[in-house]
Parts: sequence; structure tokens; C-alpha cells
Amino acid sequence: MRAPLRRNVSRFSITQEALIKKTMTISFSRYLAIALGILTPLAETIRRWSTWRENPPALLDDYILGAFLLYGAWRVGKDARSGQRFLAAAWAFMCGMAYGSFFEQVHRYRLGMSDPAPIASIWVAVIKGVGLALGIMALVLSLRQLPKTERQT
Repeated sequence: MRAPLRRNVSRFSITQEALIKKTMTISFSRYLAIALGILTPLAETIRRWSTWRENPPALLDDYILGAFLLYGAWRVGKDARSGQRFLAAAWAFMCGMAYGSFFEQVHRYRLGMSDPAPIASIWVAVIKGVGLALGIMALVLSLRQLPKTERQT
């Protein structure tokens, strides 16, 4: 009689552990969206401070990216289940932008073209590469299935 009880207790622990793990992945993706949603436009403003008038869309696209990430994070904060698609869409948008930006930066670096940033062009490429990797990771985490919730009657 006691053996089935112990089995149910261990099954409950595994289920609770899985629930916490799945909830933490969307939370991590949300907090990363808040951080990058603020840091990306800020870093781009610093990078292009003296040259933004030459090509305003090159600056403004990062503001749009930041707004999408913050909106997705806000929606997940209100309701994880309904906000998940918005956060995933924001991360997908970010991955698309970061992919082009990173490889264009690497291409320009190989050609010896300077970057308007106040740091070396290689560091700009490294930062963009890390951003792309974080974006891909956050996209994958935001697409994980959320735990099912029991309906209250």
C-alpha cells in the first residue's frame, strides 16, 4: 500500500520540477527581451550619435526592434500563454535583423571599412554575434510549450 503512495509523491516532484523549468524558460526569454529591448536602441544611439543623419533608418530599426521586444515582454508579463506568440514574433524579428547586421558587419570588417562606433569594428562584430546567438536562444526558449493549467470551474 505504501509503494504506490511513494511513486505518486516522486511523480508529483518530477511534474512540479518540469513545471518550474518550463515556466523559467519563458521568464528568462522575457527578462532578456526587457534587457535587450532597452540596451539595443541605447547602444545603437551611442554607436551612430555623430552619423545618424546620413542614414536615419539605420538607427530607427533598432528602436523598432526594442519596442517589439518590450511589447512581447509586457504581453508575457500580463499572461504568459497569450503573450508567448508576441514574444516569439519579437525574437524572430530580432533574429532576422541581427543575422543581416552581423554578417554585413563581418563583410565590412573583412573589406577594411570602418564603423561609426567609438570602439573597434571587430568588437562591434563580436557584440552583434553575441546578440544574434542570444536572440536565437531566446527564440527557441520562447517557443517551448508552456505547461498546461488546470481549469477552475
